[in-house]
Amino acid sequence: MTEDLLTLGIEELGLNLSAANIANLELFLQEMGRWNQVHNLTAIEDQKDSVRLHLIDSIAVLPILRGFLKAPIPKIADLGSGGGLPAIPIAIMQPQWHLTLIEAVRKKTAFLQHVRGKLQLKNIEVLSERVENVALQQPGQFDAVISRAFTNLARFLELSLPLLKPDGLVFAMKSKRADEEMADVGKDKWRLLADQALHIPNLDVERRLLVLAPVRKSPFSL
Repeated sequence: MTEDLLTLGIEELGLNLSAANIANLELFLQEMGRWNQVHNLTAIEDQKDSVRLHLIDSIAVLPILRGFLKAPIPKIADLGSGGGLPAIPIAIMQPQWHLTLIEAVRKKTAFLQHVRGKLQLKNIEVLSERVENVALQQPGQFDAVISRAFTNLARFLELSLPLLKPDGLVFAMKSKRADEEMADVGKDKWRLLADQALHIPNLDVERRLLVLAPVRKSPFSL
């Protein structure tokens, strides 16, 4: 059943998955369900909703990320990764990308480390740290920062900025409140490059991906 639902959703997104991709996504979902019974990783427990809300929601952003990320091996930070969303599905689909999952709650990072080993995902790194500490340790190291339901947009951008390379981008997965949150973002600090509606097959919810770049001031400006 899970494979049928997943395949249906992917077909509507226009993405091509290999049998190995589907197997790994299924295994990830199974492990999340198993750990969730004990550790409460996510409030969504029904398998059908998990496929739609977790996996398909996470990989629906891929066509947009592919369009913006031009580096051969982009380094991406997932802030407040929680149960590994969207980073784990993205890592499965894009084995050449390097993803750093930043999560302060240790029971969640224990799950992320478990999944990393179980799925043999060599392209991810799990950091059991607060985002602010990672920014001090790895300033300006990431081509992109992404998050799904981590915090409000203004705070997310504030936390992301120290992590970004000079030409780095922020990808904010948001719902219908995106306009309200954008109103709190300083136009002198951030440029909105894209505001893309995301279609989640068979699910009547609004999802949007905002792509933002920091406004870099000229060293000669006053």
